[in-house]
Amino acid sequence: MQSITSAALKQKIDSGEYLQLIDVRESFEHDEFNIGGILIPLGNIIQQMDKIDKERPVVIYCHKGIRSQLAIQRLQEKFPFTNLINLIGGTEAWRKEFKALGL
Repeated sequence: MQSITSAALKQKIDSGEYLQLIDVRESFEHDEFNIGGILIPLGNIIQQMDKIDKERPVVIYCHKGIRSQLAIQRLQEKFPFTNLINLIGGTEAWRKEFKALGL
């Protein structure tokens, strides 16, 4: 499974790299804090897979990186995705790294 650190992701975002961010947490978590990704809760990831870009890198994140790993595993078991990347440590790592409330 491909993965990325918060610092590396921030650098890609800041440089304008063409990527997609997907938040697999619940809506109340997303509303409280997010880094700019579209919300597709883990329980809906298979049903909403059509929202996931198949061409560009897709960084999937959650609170600590566990649900995002599950989302990637589920998607890769059913579909031929090769562009999915897990955010190591999720939003918790992002907040520690940048001490920020979002982008």
